[in-house]
Amino acid sequence: MSESGCVKNMNSQLSERIRKYSPSFSKGQRLIVKYIEEHPDRVAFMTASKLGAIVGVSESTVVRFATEIGYSGYPALQQAMQEMIRNKLTSVQRLEMTSRNIAPDKLLDTVFDQDINILRRTKEHTDHESFYKAVHALVPVKKIYILGAGSSLAIATFLAHYLELIFESVHLVEATSDARIYQQMIRVNKEDAIIAISFPRYSKKAAKALQYASDRGAVTVAITDSEASPLARCASHLLLARSDMVSFVDSLVGPLTLINALIVTIAIEKKDEVSKMLQRIEGIWDEYAVYEKVDEKEEISNDR
Repeated sequence: MSESGCVKNMNSQLSERIRKYSPSFSKGQRLIVKYIEEHPDRVAFMTASKLGAIVGVSESTVVRFATEIGYSGYPALQQAMQEMIRNKLTSVQRLEMTSRNIAPDKLLDTVFDQDINILRRTKEHTDHESFYKAVHALVPVKKIYILGAGSSLAIATFLAHYLELIFESVHLVEATSDARIYQQMIRVNKEDAIIAISFPRYSKKAAKALQYASDRGAVTVAITDSEASPLARCASHLLLARSDMVSFVDSLVGPLTLINALIVTIAIEKKDEVSKMLQRIEGIWDEYAVYEKVDEKEEISNDR
């Protein structure tokens, strides 16, 4: 996907909407705009009633403002604000924002609720056709390179662990430096594939690795959160998943679930090969006592 084909970021979209509808704004709506422009990090996590109280307008005025600039409601505007600031905040700013906006005794429920919401939105916005095209492109490849930088390394490692049971050659790329990445990928060719994973703040190394593989004819799959992501520009297959902020932590439940679906679907496509491999490895695990066996009677007794 070329850079020109990428959608504009949320910052530009929101600014353009405000500029487009500004001639018709009431005095109260202009106050809302002023506060949004001055304090985007605060508005992103404020309720409509709280924003209204701060700027001196009613909650209904805030909700009406959101719909008048083209959003389905205030929650949609709030989500746009969160995405707008997400790639700009430092870890310290994220932590401070959480401390300011969420009471300590509400943190547990807030994190659970946010992750549930992320999963719901990921499912609703997953492009099924793009998903299955990516699966069919990956099934015949000879070697798969997997790269995830920062927090994405955790789910890249998870993906590599299971794909090693499906493909003969899987390589988890060490993204310690550009030189190290290119050294590991020196033999990549049109029979291979790379799956690169990155979410805000986006990894330059992941984007460069995709470009390198693309230039050599490999299948390139990007798992990221937006068509505006730099990874999208070099990917022949783009898989999108929500990944929002939970304080300074990136919530990866959406991408992980998408990856689970990717692993399972590829395994079913290669069922005969995978079945033979799993039978062999189960035999090895038993022969060398890799896993501790649990006495069923003892387990039942403990349950009681």
